[in-house]
This record gives sequence, C-alpha cells and structure tokens, in this order.
Amino acid sequence: MRFILVTLVLDILGIGIVIPVLPEIVTGMLGGDESRAAFWYGSIAASYALAQFLFAPVLGALSDQVGRRPVLLVSLAGFGVNYVLFGLAPNLAWLFAARILCGICGASFTTCNAYIADISKPEDRARNFGLVGAAFGIGFIFGPALGGLLGELGPRVPLFVAAGLAGINWLYGFFVLPESLPLERRRRFSLREANPVGGLLRLQRYPFVASLAVSFVLMMMAHRGLETVFVLYTSYRYGWEALQNGLGLGLVGLTAAVVQGGMVRRVVTRFGERRTVLIGLTVATAGYALYGLASAGWMLLAVIVFASLGGLAGPAIQGLVTGTVDPSEQGAIQGTLTSLTSLVSIFAPLISTGLFSALTGEGAPLELPGAPFFAAAAFALLALLLIVRTFRVYPAPAPAAEAAPPSA
Repeated sequence: MRFILVTLVLDILGIGIVIPVLPEIVTGMLGGDESRAAFWYGSIAASYALAQFLFAPVLGALSDQVGRRPVLLVSLAGFGVNYVLFGLAPNLAWLFAARILCGICGASFTTCNAYIADISKPEDRARNFGLVGAAFGIGFIFGPALGGLLGELGPRVPLFVAAGLAGINWLYGFFVLPESLPLERRRRFSLREANPVGGLLRLQRYPFVASLAVSFVLMMMAHRGLETVFVLYTSYRYGWEALQNGLGLGLVGLTAAVVQGGMVRRVVTRFGERRTVLIGLTVATAGYALYGLASAGWMLLAVIVFASLGGLAGPAIQGLVTGTVDPSEQGAIQGTLTSLTSLVSIFAPLISTGLFSALTGEGAPLELPGAPFFAAAAFALLALLLIVRTFRVYPAPAPAAEAAPPSA
C-alpha cells in the first residue's frame, strides 16, 4: 500500500495544482465572460470523461495480462506530456486535446484500484480503499493550495509545476513501485471485452456488483458535478480568488483524508460495509443540499466539514465489489466501473455548468447559483434509494461466484 499510495498522492497533487487556475485560463481565452466560460469549461471537463470512458476498460484488461506496473508507468508519462500541453495551450482547441490525453492517462486510476484489490485481504478491503480516498484528500490538501499560491505568479505556472511532479512520479514508479499481479493470476487480453460494451456484458456475471454499480455511478455523478462547478460557484457567489479557492479545496482534501484515511476502517468494523454505505449516502445527500443553501463563504467551510462524512460510502462500496469479483478479473471489472462513472461524468459537468450558466448573470430567468448542488443532492438521494433496494434483493454477503436470487 505504501508504494501505490505515494504514486496516487503525487498524481492527485498534480491534478489539484491545476484546479484553481484552469477556469481562469478558459475565461481569459474568452475575453473574461464567466457565464460563457462556464459552458466551455464544462465541455472540456466532459471531454476528459469521454476519453476515460473509452480507455478505462482497455487499460484495466491490459493490466490483467501484462501486469499493473507497466500500465501505470505509461500513464504517468502521459500525464507529464498533458500538463506541458496545458501550459503551452494558445487556444481552446489545445485545451481540449490536452484534456483528452489526460482522460486517457487518467484511466490508470482503474489500474490503481486493481493493484489495491490484488494486495488486499478481505478484512482490509474497505480500509485500503479508504486510504485511496485519503491519498486523494492529501493531494487536494496541498495541490489546490499550492496551485492558488503559484497562480499568483501567473495562471500557467502551476501547469509546468504539475508536469514536473508527473516526471518525479514516473521516476518513483520506475525505480520503486513493485508489480502486484503474479503471473499465475493473469489472463489473456481480449479486445472484444476491452471496451465499454464488453465490460457491461461482463458485469452480468456479477448481478450484485451490477446493482451496486448503478448506485455508485449516481453517487459519482453528484460528486463530479460538485468538482466541476466549485470554483465557478465560489468565485461568483462569494468573490473568492485563486488563493481562497485553493485553500477551500485544500479543506475539502483535509477532511476527506481524515474521514477516508482515519475513519473508514473503524466505521466499517462497527457497522459493516452495507450500513456504512447507507450512512455515507445519507450524509452526502444532506451535504450537497447545504452547499447550495450556503449564503456566505464561512457557511460553505462548515458544510465542507460535515459533508466529508459522505466519503464513507465510496470505500465501502469498493470493498463489497472486490469481495465479489474473481481475482483474475479485478482489472477488467474496475475498468468497467471507471468507464461507467466516466460515461455519466460526461454529462455531470455539462449539467452542473449548464445549470450554473442558465441561472446566473444577466438574462437569467431565476438567480439560483446553488442549482448544481441541488441537482447533486437529487442524484445522491436516488443512489441511496437504489442501494436500499439492492441490499433487500441481496440480503447476504455476495460470494465470488454469485447467481441472482429467484425473487430477482
């Protein structure tokens, strides 16, 4: 876990550095029009999700044959090239190209999840995936804050720093990161299955996982919408600048690290994975609604702390999934889950930024900047209702070779 967590922290640190300044770069290319920039920023974010949707099953299935390490190394190199393209981009077309490359390389998170599934004992599954959330949190503690500080030197400075971090991460992976998948647990790569449609068909072998996947996708739909619109929302409603946005996102990372790194194992041990999922989704639903209702910046900071408890749901769901899937198919199944969430994430940025653009500024029929967060609350509530139904249909822990019950 130490090796893969360092890789993830460096990866997320690079991504986090870019967040506070990318909306500013897009806005600058469009003459400072924030409402117009919101549409294009959402489209750029959607292009990332589309690339990830197409390539996550490929990288996941490929890692099942050649191992996790080589796939991760190639992806890390691609991240570095992506940030250089971002830093040099003279227009929106360059930004789209760089973001698509980032989406292809970002599909490597599938391989990271499969890596963790390879090395996790049953009793450690939820904790280890919680540590992944903590790694994300640590990256977002320092990444956006550092990005905000570097952004004071110029909006493109953080992009070249992120490229340097990607290079360091590649060196770390090349010289330190060991392989997690032994030869006897590998399986042949199949192009027929290494695509989103083939991945969906594979899920039919695990009906419990397929049911969980629907709720997981809705949960990520809400989360991706929040990520996309956060900086636009705080800049518009509270007048926050790059430094304040960086520090605010740093608080998001800090609370995520505390919850997912320090609380997941204790909560799962006490309540079990299923109840932990229910607790997390309940808090998430309330948290998103409170994001939209916060009328002052200090209120938003309080909401961030409360809503972080919603992060309990993701690791618990991942624990249930990895406990159900055959070890030789972990990469492929994780690729399918990443692909599914990426498919929905194509629409999440468009919905959240579209709502923000339509309900803010001159000519808006209704001034409601919190609308994207109310939509996120609705997605989280739907995920909660579906997960309740799933647990009723599958009341017992799912075995590795699972058949649907007659009542289904």
